[in-house]
Amino acid sequence: MNEVYPSHDAMLAAVLATAAEVAEKSPLAIWGSKQMLNYARDHSVEDGLDYIATWQAGMFFGTDMAEAFSAKAEKRKPVFANNPATRREA
Repeated sequence: MNEVYPSHDAMLAAVLATAAEVAEKSPLAIWGSKQMLNYARDHSVEDGLDYIATWQAGMFFGTDMAEAFSAKAEKRKPVFANNPATRREA
């Protein structure tokens, strides 16, 4: 996202809001997205798409996808077991 902010404080507020939003996402999805961007940067479009398709197929076997779908159906924020930022207090 490209944006120009009226002040340094406004920019920091927007950056922190974005960081908080990302922190609520599946760590596996965040890591995978970074890996895909880095791979695609240094390979052809065809190779990048093949790599992304293979990686995404593997994501469907983890618990993060099930939790994301359940949370959406239940209209709540997802809680990912491997993400300390989203663990609920007992």
